[in-house]
Amino acid sequence: MTVLKLTDLSVRKLGKPGVHRIGAGLYIRVTDGGSKHWIHRFTLSGKAHWMGLGPYPEITLQEAQEGATAARKKRHAGVNPITARVAENAKAKNLTFQECADQYIASHRSGWKNPKHIDQWTNTIATYCGPIMGSLPVNEIDVGLVMRVLDPIWTTKAETASRLRGRIESILDWATVRGYREGDNPARWKGQLDHLLPNASRVKRITHHAALGYTQMAEFMGVLRQQAGNGAKALEYAILTACRSGEVRFATWEEVNLKDKVWVIPAERMKAGKEHRIPLSDSAIAVLKQMDQSRQLIFPGRDEGKPLSDMSLTAVLRRMDRGDLTAHGFRSTFRDWASESTAYPQHVAEMALAHSIGSKVEAAYRRGDLFTKRTRMMEDWARFCNQTQSGAVVPLKRSKTVT
Repeated sequence: MTVLKLTDLSVRKLGKPGVHRIGAGLYIRVTDGGSKHWIHRFTLSGKAHWMGLGPYPEITLQEAQEGATAARKKRHAGVNPITARVAENAKAKNLTFQECADQYIASHRSGWKNPKHIDQWTNTIATYCGPIMGSLPVNEIDVGLVMRVLDPIWTTKAETASRLRGRIESILDWATVRGYREGDNPARWKGQLDHLLPNASRVKRITHHAALGYTQMAEFMGVLRQQAGNGAKALEYAILTACRSGEVRFATWEEVNLKDKVWVIPAERMKAGKEHRIPLSDSAIAVLKQMDQSRQLIFPGRDEGKPLSDMSLTAVLRRMDRGDLTAHGFRSTFRDWASESTAYPQHVAEMALAHSIGSKVEAAYRRGDLFTKRTRMMEDWARFCNQTQSGAVVPLKRSKTVT
């Protein structure tokens, strides 16, 4: 039997039916129908054994190699890896849904570049699944339990519910492949939940983040600055920089240059995947100087080395009796102020918000990021937020200096 030296790409292209040896006791069986399954062959007490390692591509080449290595180690210790796996699976079937969710997130964390994506998975599973089925064995999760999670929010929080369903389905698929549960996936949409719930596209409504009117900013900022805690400081900093909450919560001191008054967010932390330079106003610098520069994160959470959660900023708004607002909505407030109360060109404001711009003005700024103009804009925004009378505006005569 020929030993094949395969990569994931060559495994994907392998179509010849039969059992192909990969090496070191690892084989892949290709059926006449084209499906592929990993097999580990070992000898114990003079007798040959074949141990299934799972289907491809659910089990990758690397995972199959790791599985074969683990089985060999058991064999060298005199343990039958098949018998050991049966015992492990019996124990694993007692894993709770939450434990499987935690393991799923941990195994995929390195592939998720956006920290906010990790937060969304963790928070939605804990918030909606936790109280209903988080503590139940994963092999006991059925359609009834999934419906108890989804039904209350399917029409009121359509987008969240749709994403949550997909996450539950992925976690349960993961648990099935690893032998923690058996049978159909109760969170599957086609042919199952689609008979119980209306199509998400029919109930989905596009909603904008609740935003404060820009004429109320000075009054709001005065109350915000009376709030204690890192969450309040992070929210103030997010408002002054017109940044997303995730960009602020994961900000580190190495990204900030206090002397040059600039904050550079690396591409991997930006929604558009491009590095973003932010000019810091004197007010933004003042917020930073109140924070502990000996720590890596500028706005750390309660746990050592952990950032604030997204709910921390929401909690600040609720303490202020402004639960009608969202942290993200202040980006809209900034945009409304720039559009209605200043003469700054639209593309300068869009650049400040790190929005992708594909209009006729693109050629005019593609070699730069309008940093000097944005520096003036952010200072004006900070002054506007600091005014005792929030109805005052930035004079339109500034148009001569910013066009």
